[in-house]
Amino acid sequence: MRHLVGFIGVGNMGGALAAAAGKTTSDIAVADKDEKKAADFAAEYGCEKADNATVAKECKYIFFGVKPQFLDGMIDEIRDILKFREDRFIIVSMAAGVSIAALKEKLGFDCPVIRIMPNTPVFVSSGMILVSADNTVSREEVDEFLNIMSQSGQFDIVPENLIDAGSAISGCGPAFVYMFIQSLADGAVECGLPRDKAVRYAAETVIGSAKMALESGKHPEKLKDEVCSPGGTTIAGVHALESRGFRAACMEAVTQAYNKTINMK
Repeated sequence: MRHLVGFIGVGNMGGALAAAAGKTTSDIAVADKDEKKAADFAAEYGCEKADNATVAKECKYIFFGVKPQFLDGMIDEIRDILKFREDRFIIVSMAAGVSIAALKEKLGFDCPVIRIMPNTPVFVSSGMILVSADNTVSREEVDEFLNIMSQSGQFDIVPENLIDAGSAISGCGPAFVYMFIQSLADGAVECGLPRDKAVRYAAETVIGSAKMALESGKHPEKLKDEVCSPGGTTIAGVHALESRGFRAACMEAVTQAYNKTINMK
């Protein structure tokens, strides 16, 4: 084994995770079907450019960073290399909707697997990453993995049966939040605020409000009530949101994302 960590696929999410891993270890190899992308990434982050076979053969933690529709083809390429390895390795899968059992079925043999569901804020070390390891992965190995990836953001170890529901919030949620930020900014622009200020105020408000929700210990409904003065401006805005089904639309977004994940299996 030559490398601690290897990534097969350094697209948006795989690349963000590899960059985060690079903040804690330089012992990384990266591969991608786009060889120039892998070479450019390796040059930028000081890791080794490799190919899929090399990553499969030489790395301890092997990240599958390809999209689910490309997973079967990638596995076909490296299956025998993995199957006949004599040293220990751990697969780290981030394929949406692909359970650990389904992944092992695709591989055709048993091996240690950690399943993760990251989100795009790992780009700024503020990701929310759900983690589930099968029972062949030791606590020490989970701890080592978490240490390697510690610069990605926050981690939560959950039973695998909660990952799909959790990722409907953490994985898909950033898109919903970006839409909310854009909508708040659009409203402020309509009221006369310059676009750059509108986007900044909206984004900072989301950051601050999220921090309050996490650190105050108060229920979100209580926090909302504390902003709404009787007869004031905020309650008028809340009324507008409620009259247009804001909460129901948010709930539906999460449940539709979850249902889509389930139907992909």
